[in-house]
Amino acid sequence: MPRADDARSFLEQHHRGILITRRASGGLQTSPVSVGVDGDGSVIISTREGAAKTRNLRREPSATVTVTSDDFRQWLQIDGTAQIVDGPDAIEPLVDYYRRIAGEHPDWDEYRQAMVDQHRVLLRISIDRVSPSS
Repeated sequence: MPRADDARSFLEQHHRGILITRRASGGLQTSPVSVGVDGDGSVIISTREGAAKTRNLRREPSATVTVTSDDFRQWLQIDGTAQIVDGPDAIEPLVDYYRRIAGEHPDWDEYRQAMVDQHRVLLRISIDRVSPSS
């Protein structure tokens, strides 16, 4: 079975994922997301404050993320607990998220303002369990 360190290495190279959260009704909510891993080893995802996934995780912080390679031949399922970083505390972690997934932005001031204007938050999900990719 893969370990948390295996998942972190995989996340450094692969950023396509599906986030699964639980709706208030008990059903599952799935969301395609871009995923990364931060310096502390948590899964990171950028989203909006008003998104269903954010509301779901505020109510019930359990999350599952399936991350795939571009060709879908490799994948990992990660189960963990989400923390939502919001407001002014989210801006620099969102900059870090962008850098880890896409590299440098042509105008970081513009990017920071866009994060404020879009009410962006950063989801940080612990890696509590990793399921195999086969």
